Amino acid sequence: MTTELDDLKARIERHFAAGGAAVGDKSALAAFRELRAALEAGTLRSAEPDAAAATGWRVNAWVKRGILLGFRLGTLTEMSGLAPAGQTILSFVDKGTYPARRFSPDDGVRIVPGGSSVRSGAYVARGVVMMPPAYVNAGAYVDEGTMVDSHALVGSCAQIGKRVHLSAAAQIGGVLEPVNASPVIIEDDVLVGGNTGVYEGTIVRKRAVLAAGTILTRGTPVYDVVNGAILKATAQMPLVIPEGAVVVPGSRAVTGGYGKQMGLSVYTPVIVKYRDEKTDLSTTLEEVLR
Repeated sequence: MTTELDDLKARIERHFAAGGAAVGDKSALAAFRELRAALEAGTLRSAEPDAAAATGWRVNAWVKRGILLGFRLGTLTEMSGLAPAGQTILSFVDKGTYPARRFSPDDGVRIVPGGSSVRSGAYVARGVVMMPPAYVNAGAYVDEGTMVDSHALVGSCAQIGKRVHLSAAAQIGGVLEPVNASPVIIEDDVLVGGNTGVYEGTIVRKRAVLAAGTILTRGTPVYDVVNGAILKATAQMPLVIPEGAVVVPGSRAVTGGYGKQMGLSVYTPVIVKYRDEKTDLSTTLEEVLR
């Protein structure tokens, strides 16, 4: 960590520890705004790759505390956006410390009209496309070439890699508290199908494919029929979907009691294969659309 970030961390920690006393403190607001600007520039992240960590990722808990500090310092403010002719095209009320982000053509981000929004404190890289309506929350990181499709959500502090496709209605859960909890992480070149939900710190490794309707949570066991294994989260580790895994919604029979008597089954995600050339060919259309 650079000297500048060390100094920012110390200031954020001090103001966060001050609790309600930080409200109205100009130096606390200045520290938060510095943190927010670094998050938007992508030079600071709530979680970042770390080869020394068990998951390959390190959570920067102090950054999360800084994001929470922003909510504490903000007051409800009426905000609006104006069209070139001066008409109001957006009106909302939120904490004044978290206005909607504004982009220019120089940012290289394509936001198609129709109701999408990126909250301040989120990083959106060049080449990202957002189809309406979509939403990216504070602390999130969306890397180059990613498509955020209609009705997709990128939750607070979620980390989205390069060339990811978040299909229509995909939900990537967010997390701010507890501050040391890992956010959802979607690594490079992942395809997330429509109506898919990834929550509670789940990590999806590079090139994985989540078929439409797949739900992944900390309490969800994933059955790998290729390797004959069951993947689960532990007290120390989140659920991790292996690199290149193709995950589809499945079910498993209830084996006891009334559920067995009635022939019931429960939902479970299943790894049915690992990505190969055929799987890659089926996703090449996305390159054209981008």
